[in-house]
Amino acid sequence: MFAIIGALIVVVAICGGYLLEHGKLTVLVQPAELLIIAGAALGTILIANPLPVIKKLVRGILRILKPSRYDKPFYLAALKMLNEIFVYARKNGMVKLETDIEEPHKSSLFKKYPTFLKDEEAVDFVCDSLRMSISGGVGHFELDQMMEIDMEVAQHEASVPVNALATVADSLPGLGIVAAVLGVVITMGALGGPTEQIGEKVAAALVGTFLGILLCYGFVGPVASHLTKLNDEDAQYYHFLRIALISYIRGSAPILAVEFARRAIPLEQRPSFKEMETTCRGRSSSAGGEAGSAAAAAA
Repeated sequence: MFAIIGALIVVVAICGGYLLEHGKLTVLVQPAELLIIAGAALGTILIANPLPVIKKLVRGILRILKPSRYDKPFYLAALKMLNEIFVYARKNGMVKLETDIEEPHKSSLFKKYPTFLKDEEAVDFVCDSLRMSISGGVGHFELDQMMEIDMEVAQHEASVPVNALATVADSLPGLGIVAAVLGVVITMGALGGPTEQIGEKVAAALVGTFLGILLCYGFVGPVASHLTKLNDEDAQYYHFLRIALISYIRGSAPILAVEFARRAIPLEQRPSFKEMETTCRGRSSSAGGEAGSAAAAAA
């Protein structure tokens, strides 16, 4: 929503300032120039990137139009889920989790958290990490390294479409110059004609440069920057999951493990300890008074 509002502000500010200088908006309407720039930019994307990267780029741009899912209720639900998993494992043993992590979409433990199950990558990240812990041959230090590698790979793949879009943004001023040069070529062919006609063709050529710079710094560049921030939010979420899992696997009590994870949540979305405790108690009040006291002391 804010991306759309921002784009409208850019258009209104530029057109408004142009009109205040008694400019004519019809002069800026140059479909041919826009076709040259936009078509060439689209072509460079197709040349430089394979189909999977293009698909990720399209999904990322569509994601900008939606509000971020990473708010306080989202993290509270994630904390509650993690606490419930840890309490269940502590009561019944880690081996009892094997059935749940093998088929999480059929697990009664995970079915209560449909938002989590929709994120296939996060589900694999959590279940694969728990699976390695259950196997018994992997210590928490090695598991932490595995999760770190997994996060690095995911972050690299997420950055590829962003870099592709940033490259296109950098090329737009140059494509604007290409459109302007073509306009000048057309103008040179009309030098013997009326002065007004020559002026219109020169104006059209200059609009090409204007559109290239505007699309670069007013739209495509900011979109690439927004995608980078969305990728950072994803990375923070995986870091949050990693902290929780490692804290529990190395021996922390369930409530203390989720407290470690709570501290890893960005400040703007971080719930208070009381909010987390109240949410987790809704399902696992039997987690143990001593563990709750230890987490409260840590807070």
